[in-house]
Amino acid sequence: MLMVRSARSADHSSFTALAASAGTGFTSLAVSADALAEKLEKSEQAFAGKIPDRSDAAYQLMLEDTESGKVLGTAAVKAAVGIKKPYFDFKIMTFAQASKEAGQRFDMEAMMLVNDFAGCSEVGSLFVSDAARGRGAGRLMAQSRYLLIGADRSRFGERVVAELRGVVDEAGESVFYNHVTRPFFRMTFDEADRMSASTDNQFILDLMPTHPIYLDHLPSGVREVMGKTHPHGVNAKRLLEWEGFEYHRYVDIFDGGPLVDCPVERVRTVRESRVLTVGSAGGETVEAMVSTDRMNDFRLVRCEVRVSENTVALDDDVRRALDLSDGNTARVWVNT
Repeated sequence: MLMVRSARSADHSSFTALAASAGTGFTSLAVSADALAEKLEKSEQAFAGKIPDRSDAAYQLMLEDTESGKVLGTAAVKAAVGIKKPYFDFKIMTFAQASKEAGQRFDMEAMMLVNDFAGCSEVGSLFVSDAARGRGAGRLMAQSRYLLIGADRSRFGERVVAELRGVVDEAGESVFYNHVTRPFFRMTFDEADRMSASTDNQFILDLMPTHPIYLDHLPSGVREVMGKTHPHGVNAKRLLEWEGFEYHRYVDIFDGGPLVDCPVERVRTVRESRVLTVGSAGGETVEAMVSTDRMNDFRLVRCEVRVSENTVALDDDVRRALDLSDGNTARVWVNT
């Protein structure tokens, strides 16, 4: 059985291995082993409710095979981005150009550095190993983040944002970065990626232009990849769109990948999930995702259940995996 659970400090070796296999472009995982250990420690504190400032809280999730005990994937939710550490991206805007004397009227597109998602929660860092692929692991990890948010809405923002990986070639080079961002940073894509993941991003404010960058000044190859998702991220994009996320012309400053967002109350998994009491229930057996609906020791599995008006019936294996018994509450999303 695949189970998503809150991360622990003891996951460090597995977390390090996952980060190493993620490759170029996974900014949040492109950090040192010590930084990954710090992520796990802070995540434990966040789940335990020991981080009162929402902007400091990040919740790391692990995908575990309950039979082997191996960690096969990871994902994360940042409670509130862009407050203490700016969450920079480019906003693509349309400017009207007109001259009565020249008899010209046309629109021009430009992009500007912004921090518009300040206070939003962010879902990201979703990565599953090859051993978990083909088992519905990606979708399980993706939806687990929203059921986590649903467990305690007060810990998260009113909107959720997600950053999709942009287009990079087989060598890890980004045509967007090389033409747009690199001239201001004077460092490689990997160097900037690591610095963004490990610092407060002051270097971005120091070095990036505050004036508009007009898209007509960029090569056509750059314009073509703006707002486009890396082929490996197409399924993630589809899942986000299925949840209700939309693209509003924000792109990542490093690889030009799209940012999508959605109000929490409109996220499909949050909206359709129900809090039920574990017990006896009649009716037909249906497939569902079931979480403990508690932040401390959060757990979630996909399983078959029976649901009545206020109760959910779970088999013994699921009860043991989730550490639930009759009378406990669970959050249930039924796959209809």
